[in-house]
Amino acid sequence: MAPAKDETDRRLKAFLDLCQDQGFKATPQRLEIFRQVAQTDEHPEAELVYNRVRKRMPTVSPDTVYRTLAFLEENGLIRKLSRLHGSARFDANVQNHHHFICTECGGAWDFHSEALDRFPPPPEITALGTVQSVHAELHGVCAACQAKAQRKKEQ
Repeated sequence: MAPAKDETDRRLKAFLDLCQDQGFKATPQRLEIFRQVAQTDEHPEAELVYNRVRKRMPTVSPDTVYRTLAFLEENGLIRKLSRLHGSARFDANVQNHHHFICTECGGAWDFHSEALDRFPPPPEITALGTVQSVHAELHGVCAACQAKAQRKKEQ
């Protein structure tokens, strides 16, 4: 499912504002790289971003994609999810939310939880420093993979 057009537009404006503030050229390639992450909720891998951008801009290099994704993450426009199945995934939704990640298919879904948002850090954590936010990744088997396994089992 894709975010609403106004949300995608807001994300793209934030990118252009950041480029202007940082003196980072908003090249067509960089804009397209960010657009590929900003217009989806599927949490794409860098290679998928590269392949999608390359369809529209055949001369884009993998290095440009990786550097741009790193710049976007460093500046808070995207988040990197944990490495699953060997590749990091990226999320342009930087609002407070959490992720459910399927250990079978690698799918990642956003969810909101007030209980997790209010998670009280245990003393072991607070001894290390001050917690500013909580971002939980719950790993398990998604409903589609469970259903697939059940169908296989029944055959």
